[in-house]
Amino acid sequence: MMYLNKIKFVFIFCMILMFSVGFSQNKEQTPNIVLVLMDDLGYGDLSCYGALDIRTPNIDQIALDGIRFTNYLTPQAVCSASRAALLTGCYANRVGMAGALGPRSETGLAHSEVTIAEMMKQKNYATAIIGKWHLGDNKAFLPLSQGFDEYLGIPYSNDMWPMDYDGSPAKPENYKSKHPILPLIKDNDKIAEIKTLEDQSTLTGIYTDAAISFIKRNKNKPFFLYLAHSMPHVPINASKKFRGTSKQGLFGDVIQEIDDGIGRIMETLKSNGLDKNTIVIFTSDNGPWLNYGNHAGNPGGFREGKGTTYEGGHRVPFIVRWKGNIQSGQICNQLVSAIDIMPSIASICKLELPENKIDGVSLLSIFKGDMNATPRKNFLYYYRNNSLEAVRRDNWKLVFEHPSRSYLNQAPGKDGYPGNAPENIMMPYALYDLRRDPSEAYDVKNQNPLIVSELNKLAEEARKDLGDDIQNRKGEHVRPVGKLTNKIN
Repeated sequence: MMYLNKIKFVFIFCMILMFSVGFSQNKEQTPNIVLVLMDDLGYGDLSCYGALDIRTPNIDQIALDGIRFTNYLTPQAVCSASRAALLTGCYANRVGMAGALGPRSETGLAHSEVTIAEMMKQKNYATAIIGKWHLGDNKAFLPLSQGFDEYLGIPYSNDMWPMDYDGSPAKPENYKSKHPILPLIKDNDKIAEIKTLEDQSTLTGIYTDAAISFIKRNKNKPFFLYLAHSMPHVPINASKKFRGTSKQGLFGDVIQEIDDGIGRIMETLKSNGLDKNTIVIFTSDNGPWLNYGNHAGNPGGFREGKGTTYEGGHRVPFIVRWKGNIQSGQICNQLVSAIDIMPSIASICKLELPENKIDGVSLLSIFKGDMNATPRKNFLYYYRNNSLEAVRRDNWKLVFEHPSRSYLNQAPGKDGYPGNAPENIMMPYALYDLRRDPSEAYDVKNQNPLIVSELNKLAEEARKDLGDDIQNRKGEHVRPVGKLTNKIN
């Protein structure tokens, strides 16, 4: 009898073990994904990236528990293009996207493009976007048509409304007066209107509460949560609880409120037993809009900011936490980009990438601890409609002569009002060694002719593939943007 009981015990133990192993392996293949995207956050706006007098303990803890990247580039230094690239793993011009789409846009991300959310459906992930979309505000282009099950947020930037910088109604001669009231949309329908700066102050809390709700409702199945904060893109405002809490004024208050919300999300993951099987990714869509002065972020010593192809426009924070898989406290200095997020998730979750060509590469080798891995060697700096303004290989960056916005030697604005940021300033043809000169101050092309030659070859390959408006070149592998057949919104 004792012998039979022993056999029974061993059998039950083995079954439990097999189930546990199988469950563990299944969970490893289907980790939850929380992707947090800030708007206009600069490289130097978090305390773990050197921010002064702004406390971000919760984001800092994510960095301490995971890996912090110092050489991460957003695909373009402008809203819609950057977001299209992040979600598709492609340079924005490959999918026909450029600039920042305005209200009543007749274009959007084409339905033929595969987003991260659509890719996650291969393993039946629950998917949601909370926050700013900005890939077409017509119902035909809203998130539910691009693989998301749920959507709560605004369809474009929070300054695209009929209000002036001080929150008063825009005067008729102001182009903003033609904008509709900023809508808050749930799924495909407007549920509220953001009419005042006080309304703007509620957005961070609304997004945080919605993110927590989504996590709780989907705790028993794998989920992909894309939390796209509207701020610190101007106009900025914080809820009453956080006003005056930062030594950096309202801008710091906004960042600290977002950090608090991220802390609440992390606690929700932990309290529901999800933190060890959830990959948390934190980044920004582009660098800071510098002419807004004390309502703008900090490029961390890099040149220029949003709307330029210098490092201040492209280089932003990037943090990844994957408990038990990514070793804590890691810092990676290798070149990576937002277009690498999609293939990295695909590698982790064992998903098939889209049939259409993408430009991203998997960062899984780095996540596994190989800080010497170089999955990305090159990067293309496109801006405007389709202008190749610079190329990069490793730490060498070749900038082509091009017209550009510039913040240099311009007095910044204050308290929500912009200073001057002239457009179409002609930037010179130059080579920069970013290892020695991250501020892009010293042209070394004459000292490095072979490097210049190699980078020009890379540029020529890019022009053949994706085109270049500067040289009036059409790319061979550019796909069309989505266009409305019915132009009525």
